[in-house]
Amino acid sequence: MIRVLLVDDQHLIRAGLRMLCDAQPDIEVVGEADNGREAVLLAARLVPDVVVMDLRMPGVDGITATSRILADRPATRILVLTTFGDDDHLYPALTAGACGFLLKDAPPADLVDGVRRAAAGDSPFSQQVLQRLVHRAVHARPETPRPAPGLTAREQDVLHLVAEGLSNTEIADRLHIGVTTVKTHITSLMTKTNSPNRVRLALFAREA
Repeated sequence: MIRVLLVDDQHLIRAGLRMLCDAQPDIEVVGEADNGREAVLLAARLVPDVVVMDLRMPGVDGITATSRILADRPATRILVLTTFGDDDHLYPALTAGACGFLLKDAPPADLVDGVRRAAAGDSPFSQQVLQRLVHRAVHARPETPRPAPGLTAREQDVLHLVAEGLSNTEIADRLHIGVTTVKTHITSLMTKTNSPNRVRLALFAREA
């Protein structure tokens, strides 16, 4: 079971998220918080695998709460779920250590998939957010492309699909290989390209 802590200052949002998660056989909501301070306390006590974190809340906001939770438990996965997808919210959240960034207008299935991907070590992003990250990197890149350092043909296939924002499962389906094999290729790609996370790997793909 994936243990999830829901953090949002709107009761209606939390109730909807709980109903959505409770309908999944592999996800368990272990707690709810309506502000960042309570989220930090509950994360320490309940030890969730994934924290679904709102950003704008009274008192301690989601970005501060993310930093504090990860300072105590670096293995916790923080998945941001917010209305605000602008750079002023996106980059501080990533800097604080959030592993993914979803918008509240996303389909419910995307949230469920995001929780599972976050728990599995992936970095789920709403498609428009990932596209903006890649677009910014493309226009900020130097004129000389970065070389791809000795990638195999299959690694190049995986890298291309990572840049498109596909999940490990989607990549496996597209290439007709196992999810474990995809994870192995991504680990190798991160090592070869010196990319600390999936987003950096996607940006490398565009720069190369």
